[in-house]
Amino acid sequence: MNRPKSIGYLALGLMLAAAAGAFYWKDRFPLTVNTAAEFIQTGPFQVAVSIDPLKPRAGRNQIRIEVRDSQGNPVAGAQVRAVAEMPAMGAMPAMRTQAAFSETAPGVFQGEMELAMVGAWPMVVDVATGHDQHVDLSFDMSTNRKGLRLKSAPQASDAAYYTCAMHPSVKSAEPGTCPICGMDLQPVRHGELNSNSLVVESARRQAIGIRTGMVERKPFSLPVHLHGQVTYDETRLRDISLRFDGWIGDLDADFEGKQVNRGEVLFTVYSPELLAVQDEYLKAHRRGDALEQAARRRLLLWGLSEAQIDWLAEQQKAQDYVPIFAPASGVIIEKHIVAGSSFEKGKNLLRIADLSRIWIEAHAYEDQLPLLQIGMPAKVRLTNVHHREIPATLTQIDPFLNHSNRSARLRVSLPNANGELRPGLFANILLSAELGNQLVVPRDAVLISGNKRIVFRDLGQGRLEPVQVRTGYGDSDQIVIRSGLLAGDRIITSGVFLIAAESRLKSGAQQW
Repeated sequence: MNRPKSIGYLALGLMLAAAAGAFYWKDRFPLTVNTAAEFIQTGPFQVAVSIDPLKPRAGRNQIRIEVRDSQGNPVAGAQVRAVAEMPAMGAMPAMRTQAAFSETAPGVFQGEMELAMVGAWPMVVDVATGHDQHVDLSFDMSTNRKGLRLKSAPQASDAAYYTCAMHPSVKSAEPGTCPICGMDLQPVRHGELNSNSLVVESARRQAIGIRTGMVERKPFSLPVHLHGQVTYDETRLRDISLRFDGWIGDLDADFEGKQVNRGEVLFTVYSPELLAVQDEYLKAHRRGDALEQAARRRLLLWGLSEAQIDWLAEQQKAQDYVPIFAPASGVIIEKHIVAGSSFEKGKNLLRIADLSRIWIEAHAYEDQLPLLQIGMPAKVRLTNVHHREIPATLTQIDPFLNHSNRSARLRVSLPNANGELRPGLFANILLSAELGNQLVVPRDAVLISGNKRIVFRDLGQGRLEPVQVRTGYGDSDQIVIRSGLLAGDRIITSGVFLIAAESRLKSGAQQW
């Protein structure tokens, strides 16, 4: 080999060795390039993303992300993620790489991303500080050019994120449609998250039929509806029983339901004991001694009237069958005898009820009892006469409860001169408890959520605040507010269920 050719091969070898050494030392000690990047205002953050080297390369690259709030203060503890993916090309599948970050200073995050080969690697950077603040930024990154080119970033706005009213698990940094149901995503604003309120624009208010009203303090009376039954006035019942044994003769009170008048003959009786007492009285009467008064008193106690005893003294003869007279006018409601039957002393033979006045009895549960008091007016409506209400007065409340149903019996008293109020009829009793001035709202304004009661207060400018309230008594239209609202507060009176669907997704979620 001649000398010039040897020198040429030697020079070529030295060049190759120099190139190999350059690549080796470049890989071990990367060049330091100024990677300062401009901050991008996106959502609630200012974000700066840079890469070192400035021109990405196959192999290891350093990613630096700085996060600040809208005031320019570093955001420490943010959750930062960067993912790059080379699209699939032909038979080659897509390749993906992700950087692992560590916070080197407040709001400064440093990570390393290794690219498997040269080419285009679109990158997505995700910055979040919890579920309420989250942004995604897209960059074009390629080993063929320097720097990162911003492709998309959420605009700086009051919206913390966007979500679906039907699927609250769906959250997006940008407006769009729900991937589950296709509904438009609704914005959740930072103010709503921080102030426990939400904003409903006027157009949406009109679409879902929202109406507002005022919290009022005014006289409130609570109707108490009770179901009762017509029954006998127990003070107007009379039992017919005798103080001697005997047999029934003629029976004039011969069926239940028969009307009898005071002084009418009910039946006649034969009794050996009564016959002996009559003889004893007649003998004493003839003698005129002191035993006459004792015998006369005994006949009175055994059911004979003064007129009967006087008649007996005139006749001077004992009666075999003695008539028994009605002690009061009324209706026979119980009968335990027939003509010719025997009876024992003390046995109840007849019961007579005076129906000129009746009771209506009902039962009130223990939570209703504080509203009731004797003497309060009532209205009675019979179930078979719907068009008529009868005024009445509450006359009795039992001072004890029925242990089986935890209720107390009460009654109203009504005149019944024409007998229209028949015992056994069902009746409705309406009482009105006057509670004085109370803070009240429409019943439709209160949303029930388990043990909680929620009312939406209108703060103006479309802003609504869910307020937990404590409620009291209520009727079909209004309900008393014990705490949580003030007189004059403007509240939502209709459409609260639709508002609640949005509020659950936003600031009021902790109240549910």
